[in-house]
Amino acid sequence: MIRQVLAAIVAASIAGPLVAETASGAYLAGRHAAVRSDYAEAARYYTEALARDTKNPELMESAALSYLSLGRIERSVPLARQMEASGQNSHVAHLILTSHLAAEEDFDAILARETGTAGIGPWVDGLVKAWAYLGTGDVTKSLAAFDTLSEEPGIKGFVMYHKALALASVGDFEGAEAIFASDAAGAAAQTRRGAISFARILAQLGKFDEAVRLINASFPGGTDPELDALIAGFEAGDLAPFDQVRDARDGIAEVLFTFAAVLRSESAGDYYVLLYSRAARFIRPDHVDALLLTANLLENLGQYDLAIAEYKAIAADNPAYHAAELGRAGALRRSDRLDQAVEVLEQLARSHGELAVVHSTLGDVLRSEDDFAGAIAAYDRAIERVAPQAQVSWVLYYSRGIAFERSGDIIRAEEDFRAALELNPEQPQVLNYLGYSLVEEQRNLDEALDMIERAVKASPDSGYIVDSLGWVFYRLGRYEEAVVQMEKAVQLLPVDPVVNDHLGDVYWAVGRDREAEFQWRRALSFIDPDAIDGEADPERIRRKIEVGLDVVLEQEGAAPLKVANDG
Repeated sequence: MIRQVLAAIVAASIAGPLVAETASGAYLAGRHAAVRSDYAEAARYYTEALARDTKNPELMESAALSYLSLGRIERSVPLARQMEASGQNSHVAHLILTSHLAAEEDFDAILARETGTAGIGPWVDGLVKAWAYLGTGDVTKSLAAFDTLSEEPGIKGFVMYHKALALASVGDFEGAEAIFASDAAGAAAQTRRGAISFARILAQLGKFDEAVRLINASFPGGTDPELDALIAGFEAGDLAPFDQVRDARDGIAEVLFTFAAVLRSESAGDYYVLLYSRAARFIRPDHVDALLLTANLLENLGQYDLAIAEYKAIAADNPAYHAAELGRAGALRRSDRLDQAVEVLEQLARSHGELAVVHSTLGDVLRSEDDFAGAIAAYDRAIERVAPQAQVSWVLYYSRGIAFERSGDIIRAEEDFRAALELNPEQPQVLNYLGYSLVEEQRNLDEALDMIERAVKASPDSGYIVDSLGWVFYRLGRYEEAVVQMEKAVQLLPVDPVVNDHLGDVYWAVGRDREAEFQWRRALSFIDPDAIDGEADPERIRRKIEVGLDVVLEQEGAAPLKVANDG
């Protein structure tokens, strides 16, 4: 049912009257900006167009959406009011006005809107109504509304989760604990916010040991500053106020955040999720999870400056500061401001140096910059900060192994790859990387073949791994088998220069010279002259086209193909 509700809401969100043929240049500019997710420009142009056509319902909705996407809901409220006054049946207007009224704590007005008004969605509107009753002080009606809504198929867990939060917000921690302990809250209780809420409810009841056990069981991969602070408080018997959801205003913000999370899990698209995360953040500005979600969505939409501004809104003394700074570094990196990303991470390494993820992320950025020595040093620090047998350790060894391999230290690279495989024996990326390295070094080819075959079994649709299998067959002189795998690899990665180059070599090895030359020419056409990866060498490919692979191998002092065939 939830999937059907979400589909209906998304469809309604994008529905609207057809654009008039007389649409102005401002409208077209706004639409173009909206397609590029440039919400500031979209809002400017739509507002300009609306000034010329003040009653155009599509312009009103488009402008309101742009302001909502920017997080400037106060600018969208007059538009939403005008849309409803004109009789426009708009989910967007309802979302904006509900968020505005919740922020104003005008719960009577929210309840009055429930009749004859386009809603956000059945279970969202129901939860908002239940929280609004709580906001008016009518606890009985609020709990009854939660109970009635919980009878709807498919949404009981979400409803009971919010009922538990509502009970906790009014001090009924026993009632809230009973819901969590009975698993009535379902999947919502398994989220980070759900687990933390339950732990804090247990702490309010003096069950500090249970709260610690719950946190440790819910986050077996390790803790972070927020969780560490919680555990320290529990162990000290600190009866801090329950502020996960403090009142009805927070509750409505939590409804919209929950809905945003569900939308994201349903792959509704980052833009639609953004609308609800923005609304949640507007109602409750200190909702850190909504802030982080909003920033991540903006980053995915290519709005890096907006994402960076969101990340920077978290203060240095906030337990989530490290997460925000890691996000900011990621946005800077994706916007090609690598020097700034490194600066952020180096500063974070000084302030939060106990966190392995800070050093590993710095290592990843430095490795992307070909600073392999710096990357190795960063990975060293990360490895020192995790338990030797921690599951996450394999990633660190694998990453450091790549840095060693790229810097030419083959021995240390292999040691790290094998260490990663000890921790995660069938990890396809590690199996492939080590197997391919052995193939390129032309040693332990039987072991390399076994590794890559296991990698292909685990990831049969990975073009790079299938390419590795074809290449090891080629190195072993099993050319016909190599052709089969290389052709599969090219189907999976049709414009990859290395894979096309490899297929050309394999075709040459089986006497299909013209097809080999064709593949080499394709490989040349796919090489980015500004980002040559070092493996697809354009000059070498040109020599193969001119004189053939046999002559190139002879010039390089490599064994001729016929030796491999004969062997």
